[in-house]
Amino acid sequence: MKVSEVVKILNADVLCLTDTVSSTQVISACGADMMSDVLAFVKDQGLLLTGLINPQVVRTAEMMDIPCIAFCRGKIPERAVIQLAEEKGIILLSTKLRLYQACGVLYKAGLDADGEM
Repeated sequence: MKVSEVVKILNADVLCLTDTVSSTQVISACGADMMSDVLAFVKDQGLLLTGLINPQVVRTAEMMDIPCIAFCRGKIPERAVIQLAEEKGIILLSTKLRLYQACGVLYKAGLDADGEM
């Protein structure tokens, strides 16, 4: 699924790398606030949905080849976190949906945790 589709489904705002949303693909999704869970369970090219807005989220995404992070509950990270994501080539989104809701609507739209659509 293209990130541009994720933006529509989540009614999300794009916080950085707007020009790459239509060309970037995600094949799975993970909702987590514990970065240790992300390290243990996320597959490459996944979408990370979280309520955390600290730099560790971006650093974890970089290590796991996650191209896009969606912050839930309308959270927006500080400018330094957005700049770090831009440097690492990671798209940041913000949605007003809660984590559970965001995961649910994406799953319903065909984005699976295992990369099967």
